[in-house]
Amino acid sequence: MKNILIKYLETLATDAKQSHDNLTVFPLLSDAAVSLAYLMLDEALQKEVVEVAEVDESGEVSRLKVINRSDLPVLILDGEELVGAKQNRIVNTTILIAAESMTIIPVSCVEQGRWTYRTNRFFSEKRMMTSRMRASKAVKVQDCLSMRAEFAADQGSVWQNIREMVGRRNVSSLSSAMADIYEKERPAIAEYLPHFHCLERQVGAVFAIAGKVVGFEAFGKSDTFATCFDKIVESYVLDAIDEFGREGKDRSTAENAGNFLRDLFSCRVATFPPAGLGTDCRLDSEKANGLALVVDGEVLHLS
Repeated sequence: MKNILIKYLETLATDAKQSHDNLTVFPLLSDAAVSLAYLMLDEALQKEVVEVAEVDESGEVSRLKVINRSDLPVLILDGEELVGAKQNRIVNTTILIAAESMTIIPVSCVEQGRWTYRTNRFFSEKRMMTSRMRASKAVKVQDCLSMRAEFAADQGSVWQNIREMVGRRNVSSLSSAMADIYEKERPAIAEYLPHFHCLERQVGAVFAIAGKVVGFEAFGKSDTFATCFDKIVESYVLDAIDEFGREGKDRSTAENAGNFLRDLFSCRVATFPPAGLGTDCRLDSEKANGLALVVDGEVLHLS
């Protein structure tokens, strides 16, 4: 499996950086494209071919039910937020939901102070958990996979991270909801977004805040990255806003991005049965941790 990931990484070429204040994005270009056809979560929800709901009337904090009525599989990304039902959740790992199927998916709560129905089904506000919180969650999920082969996060840690950010950003939130952080910081986020744009052939990006590489997102084809470009960038923008003032402007270079990508080649790779289709891969080294979803020998998502 590691050879598949290395082969994929070798197809990526770094383009000129895009920057604003303390955030820098290094676009990653590739001519490679996976052969598999699938829908993204937001598209499937908009077309009403996917239904996401509590597992039953009582509900379970750590699990949701996904019914896919489409004749295509649906790709749900690690950290995507599902809004509504008894409380807002984020997805614990990237999952490919089989066509015409019902799948139970692992999730974490991002709204601690509510456990009552707001809607019967979940919908999307096109948001993701912030990059730093996703990284923290991924470590806990990898530990749980290694010990119990389950995609469980540390729910207490997820709530604590949100509470701490609510406090730092002076957010008014009756239910300690991640959504309220996004809403409060929407004007600041809007100042960043015009400085970042998706390029032709772009399948991913390396992200740096205040001169330090903090994350990497890449996909098997450029259409997928273009579809989720805004929500991914916003998840890093929110961390950049949270960091701004403590670290100042960014001075990241292409060398920083290149070194980070080269370090990924030395990551240890462990594989696990997926929450949906394919193979779930976990990457780990002294400098980074990550996840990948591989289907039929092709990388759909690497984070």
